[in-house]
Amino acid sequence: MLSVSFATGSPGTRGWALLLCLAAAIPAQAQSDSLRTLTQRFTTYQQQALQEKVYLHLDRPLYLSGEVLWFKAYVTDGTSGKPLAMSKIVYVEVLDRNRQPVLQAKVPLRNATGQGSFQLPAALSSGSYTVRAYTNWMKNFSPEFYFHAPVTFVNTLQASGVVSTLDTTAYDVQFFPEGGNLVRGVPSKVAFKVSSRTGQSVAVEGTVLDGQGQTQASFRTLKFGMGSFNLTPATTAPYTAVLKLPNGRLLTRQLPAAFADGYVLRLTEADAQHLRLTVQAPGHNAETVYLLGHARQRLALATTAPLRNGQAEFVVDKQALAEGISHFTLFNGRRQPVCERLYFRRPTTQLALQARPDKRQYAARSKVSLQLTTATATGQALPANLSVAVYRTDSLVAETGADIRSYLWLTSDLVGAIEDPAYYFDSAGPEAAAATDNLMLTHGWSRFRWEDVLRTSLPSFRYLPELNGHLIRGHLTQRQNNQPAPDITAYLTSPGRPARLSNATSTADGTVLFETADFYGPRDLVVQTNTQRDSTYRIELDSPYSQTFASSVFTRPFTPYPRFRDEFTLRHLQNQVQTTYSRKYNSIFAQPSTDTLAFFGKPDEKYWLDDYTRFKTLEEVLREYVPGVKVRLRKDGYHFNVLDNPNRTMFTDEPLVLLDGMPVFNTNKLMAFDPAKIRKLEVLDSRYFQGRALYNGIISFSTYKGNLEGFPLDARALVQEYDGLQRQREFYAPRYDTPEQQQSPLPDLRNLVYWNPQVNTVSGRATSLEFFTPDQPGQYRVVVQGLATTGAAGSTSIRFDITPAQ
Repeated sequence: MLSVSFATGSPGTRGWALLLCLAAAIPAQAQSDSLRTLTQRFTTYQQQALQEKVYLHLDRPLYLSGEVLWFKAYVTDGTSGKPLAMSKIVYVEVLDRNRQPVLQAKVPLRNATGQGSFQLPAALSSGSYTVRAYTNWMKNFSPEFYFHAPVTFVNTLQASGVVSTLDTTAYDVQFFPEGGNLVRGVPSKVAFKVSSRTGQSVAVEGTVLDGQGQTQASFRTLKFGMGSFNLTPATTAPYTAVLKLPNGRLLTRQLPAAFADGYVLRLTEADAQHLRLTVQAPGHNAETVYLLGHARQRLALATTAPLRNGQAEFVVDKQALAEGISHFTLFNGRRQPVCERLYFRRPTTQLALQARPDKRQYAARSKVSLQLTTATATGQALPANLSVAVYRTDSLVAETGADIRSYLWLTSDLVGAIEDPAYYFDSAGPEAAAATDNLMLTHGWSRFRWEDVLRTSLPSFRYLPELNGHLIRGHLTQRQNNQPAPDITAYLTSPGRPARLSNATSTADGTVLFETADFYGPRDLVVQTNTQRDSTYRIELDSPYSQTFASSVFTRPFTPYPRFRDEFTLRHLQNQVQTTYSRKYNSIFAQPSTDTLAFFGKPDEKYWLDDYTRFKTLEEVLREYVPGVKVRLRKDGYHFNVLDNPNRTMFTDEPLVLLDGMPVFNTNKLMAFDPAKIRKLEVLDSRYFQGRALYNGIISFSTYKGNLEGFPLDARALVQEYDGLQRQREFYAPRYDTPEQQQSPLPDLRNLVYWNPQVNTVSGRATSLEFFTPDQPGQYRVVVQGLATTGAAGSTSIRFDITPAQ
């Protein structure tokens, strides 16, 4: 749709009347621009509004409480589809059915990929949840375009899981006039979608009745609860649809009311190579209309045509359109957007991925060798970055979710849940073409608003891309009146080793933005202003997670059906056994590679105080063997000055003083601190620039424990616990290389057999992957997904069996 008012989550209408109101609010200058100016503004906007896409490969679609959920993140350019190494952090959340987060993580990205995991709490209730992911930059745009994937959690310790409070017998029925409008007297195509309250598509048939109860059209679903019919409204009064469900129940719903005047846009196949877009607008003779076509943020078509007898026609060469979803937007003579239509051109660009196990059947505790190859669609070797998951399949596991290819090319540019997206890539023939067209009519959406595009000013964005590290946002306000405090420098640190300090100067609205580096795990943050100069301010930190949610994404209630009792019992046994014998392996984390130097780099002077005579006061320490620091005693207490070594003189202004990386502005407090708690002293005897701050030398004290050792903090400082970047959990799987290992009495009932989020093919071929089968017989699924540097995406899935012991 052209704006938020077009959301398909608003049942029954597209809100075009509201669009016309919005269009009327477009500045007069924009309304009088030429088509050339319109295209220039579109191009300028898209250059400024770079689009990122995030895709997560989840290791499985169903988990038991207490298990680990593993994921691999891929970040791509929304235009080219290539890996986009702009953002360095991806935010991943698990939302419950009330859209409340139950798990959250900040996952570091390197070369446009990242990996992470969640240990699911043992008390987590059974139900359907949503995993969503996004970058800080993506928070500038609609949350509809964050990554979303449904997952199911089962708590087998609960007798029957959660009981749904939703009315599962209720149905959601929506109608979508092609182009957005029904206009009196104009033949139109109307698409529809029917689903249950649990989100499952429903097959229906029905009729459309006018006000006198006469049948004007009949219809039936074609695929996935979607279909379409033709209707020529004879009145602006709403028509009524009567739908018959598979159980014989009848539903009555109203269609969107027709306008007395307006525009209708119709798309048809002119021939195998061309599309025909027909505009009908009775009463608009001699008016020029404009058609703009764009796909993946690139302009593909900009043309005009006069309305003759209220009609105009455009013929478009399909080969001129980019692969994927194209948006056709119709503007009236006043350059107001009045209709939009989507078209999907199936992409030929793909990563041909093959996975070959050395066998199709294995005994328990046997080695599996898996060979992976990646190539172009024409068979040429193509290196790629892959992720691999191997898990046991059963009747609890659904396999119709989006893979990386269908997500990047299709579902990421549509709104709402798409049932079996692979169908639109793998199926051919008239039915598949009609089903694809129904999908475009019922799930259309746009990543921008035309009001933003047509503005003469450049777009402004609240959230910056995290180019170097995690950005922590906060606000400074006046204590006495809670008004924003502009142009005040604040300091953020997490006491520890090595010293890490960020500073930021508040903007006009009091916003401060701290850039952090190597910030992993839960930490205590200390945020303060220079209390010797700025002592009347209050500091608050914002949550880094998005506070907006997609309206069309919802979770389904979970009910453990009796027919799945055996599967639940088996999964419960597997989970309890693995928890008993292998839970300790879930808490092994790789040590992140971090800079061991303080933020100011290598100091000019370094003193290990244990190497010197210990004095009772810090004043004696500094005076006796730290020549680069001069201690002055004035009326208000102690002051430091540092040697300006490059100029062979002393700085007249005071240096930055740190204790375990935390700025100390009250020197008297530091001088009263027990020097026996200080292990190391470092001095930087030159000016140091950090952001807009200038330090006339730095004196850095480090305690033995790196935790301030009881140093009294200023009462006005903000001390807050904060989760840094997620540390990488190491995946553990037992090996059975020797007879002793194979004969181990410890049971191996793993459901997830193998997880490897970082597999790189060289010249299209990967080194053979090896893992060992568990004890549990059954069918196992291997899922491989990946992305090449060219933007080609692909996935594959194979199965093998573990046979029961003889």
